Amino acid sequence: MGIEDFGGGTDPRSDVLVVTTNDVPGYRVQQVIGEVFGLTVRSRHLGSQIGAGLKSMIGGELKGLTKTLVETRNQAMERLIEQARARGANAVLMMRFDVAEAADVGTEVCAYGTAAVIVQES
Repeated sequence: MGIEDFGGGTDPRSDVLVVTTNDVPGYRVQQVIGEVFGLTVRSRHLGSQIGAGLKSMIGGELKGLTKTLVETRNQAMERLIEQARARGANAVLMMRFDVAEAADVGTEVCAYGTAAVIVQES
């Protein structure tokens, strides 16, 4: 597996810019729309559970679980962007992830931030 299997983020051609900063250089915030989030809960399948259990005995990265977490984060990001777009935003500022166990059956991932309309400074 290559690094592309473990990367995340948004499509650079997306109409909604997602950043982890308060502002975007060269742009000003015209309107703050408010909090938006994308949430997903994923269960681990039996094969990855068994593989992870065996791997944890000998050590090393749990690549199957890593890939599942990347896919889960990406799905949460997609939902975040959909919500921002639906509310009229073209940017999400201060994006963060929150990850938690969900009742011992899966992993909950929430991507959240502040939806805003930004405009390029002249």
